Amino acid sequence: MIRPDLSTPIPSRIGAAHFIGIGGSGMSGLARMFLAAGVKVSGSDRADSQNLRELEALGARVHVGHDAENLGDADTVVFTGAIWPENPEYLRARERGLPVIHRSQALHWLIGGRRLVAVAGAHGKTTSTGMIVTGLRGLGADPSFVNGGVIAGLGVSSGTGSDDVFVIEADESDGSFLLYDTSIALITNVDADHLDHYGSHEAFDAAFVRFADAAREAVVISADDAGARRVSAALRHGNVVTFGESEDADVRLTDVVTDGPVSFALTHRGTTARARLAVPGVHNAVNAAGAVAVLVALGHALEPALEAVASGFAGTVRRFELHGTERGVRVYDDYAHHPTEVAAALSAARTVVGAGRIIAVHQPHTYSRTQLMAGEFARVLEELADHTVVLDVYGAREDPIPGVTGELVSTAFRDPDRVHFVADWQAAAEHTAAVAREGDYVITLGCGNVYQIIPQVLGALREQGVSSPDEAVEGRPA
Repeated sequence: MIRPDLSTPIPSRIGAAHFIGIGGSGMSGLARMFLAAGVKVSGSDRADSQNLRELEALGARVHVGHDAENLGDADTVVFTGAIWPENPEYLRARERGLPVIHRSQALHWLIGGRRLVAVAGAHGKTTSTGMIVTGLRGLGADPSFVNGGVIAGLGVSSGTGSDDVFVIEADESDGSFLLYDTSIALITNVDADHLDHYGSHEAFDAAFVRFADAAREAVVISADDAGARRVSAALRHGNVVTFGESEDADVRLTDVVTDGPVSFALTHRGTTARARLAVPGVHNAVNAAGAVAVLVALGHALEPALEAVASGFAGTVRRFELHGTERGVRVYDDYAHHPTEVAAALSAARTVVGAGRIIAVHQPHTYSRTQLMAGEFARVLEELADHTVVLDVYGAREDPIPGVTGELVSTAFRDPDRVHFVADWQAAAEHTAAVAREGDYVITLGCGNVYQIIPQVLGALREQGVSSPDEAVEGRPA
């Protein structure tokens, strides 16, 4: 992993831009925006993907695999922190003396002086950003945006609009969210994560205080989350708008009903409006409250703002996304990779699964997080899923830590009959299919490549059929 040096000057003229790691959801969206701005774009990624093919169709020169020769005639190189310092393209760019900037700096250049809405927080950023974008479009606006995931109703993670408003998912993991000249800051929560970068909970909180106080117009922040309340108490900003279920929230969420897609009411300054989303889960009602609070801060009235979010937002890719059904078993994927996110995803699934059971396929993400939070993952999975299949760790940018495997999560379960650790994916898929019965939901959980096991799970379901109730794992959480 390369830690970004945000003090590196951003060139005023980008010229031809080469993206190392162009296939990722964030980088591909950024590259798409550069192409729309008339910039010549090239890039590489370690594996082929639909993102690469779509960028190629738009005019980018793309490469599968990393090689120094891929730089071509690039004037500026854009990298993501997920690459390693030994990357040959990164090293060649340094040798040639080219400007080498982090993706957040490239986004900063792209935003220019536009009115920026920046969404930060440990959880809910992608969904909240998608809600703001679709809400603005429903209100007749045409914002530019860069999101961390594909917005289902739009089919893209980024877009160039004609208005002055620019909406982004801002990344706090490496401190790069402090780079932007933000007009309205949305903080969904401040649940300490990425302590490998910050070193302490106090430093993590302090970064959010800096981010919020730097917002020129308004800070929109959760009234429910304990970390967000700590940050709120430290703010010096003159325009702080809170949202959530707390009685003192400025945009208050009430009357939440979770029997299927979530419905609720929002109240702001004496006006109350009701809505029903197309997605399930209390967490999505909370995300909608924050998004609507941002729209209100941008000058829109509460009722049309809520209606625009509710009618326009159909979810984001890799957030409780249905991939297929075999023999009455529905197979979903969710990006959740932190205990709080896993709890939200499973709780949402519980509201719509009916009499069926939930079988979680959990891929721990990064060795450091697994080592630190294995017990928390086990507690949440055991409480909210009926059965859990644990895969091995997706290391991402990290080197392995001796003794840290997915088995750390499975051995932390109180009831060993409720969990099964399987490092081999085909064996894991076959075990999942053997456990499942008609009416159940299988949900893959993780921000690595766990979604790639889904074809194997669906295939195993087809081949095995669905087990009878006597053969399946019985019970559900209390």
